[in-house]
Amino acid sequence: MDDQVLFFFDQMPEALPLYETFEKKLYAEIENIERKVQKTQISFYHRHLFACVSFAKVRKAKERPPVYIVITFGTGRRIESPRIDVAAEPYPNRWTHHMLISRAEEIDGELMEWVREAAEFSAGK
Repeated sequence: MDDQVLFFFDQMPEALPLYETFEKKLYAEIENIERKVQKTQISFYHRHLFACVSFAKVRKAKERPPVYIVITFGTGRRIESPRIDVAAEPYPNRWTHHMLISRAEEIDGELMEWVREAAEFSAGK
């Protein structure tokens, strides 16, 4: 883990293992990823952004667990699932989905399938 990522998690160091689980699966399943660590998110790109990790407040404070990350990804369709906290269509046929993750088990095959779909959608732009 590099210093930029560690610095990003200074605000919630307990969430670092969640990120590490996601990053490990992401790099194992998708090739040629570029990562950019910013102040508010860690972004993943091919030519275009396809996913990011943040601490976005996608739930009210009383509904958020004490330790979490939010995984955001964009697809060409709205994904209907109770696991998706927020879905928005900022442009026609471009859907942004936000999922709050508080347990490593939530970073499962279904989530990674959606992230792969987002990477493929991004590559096709």
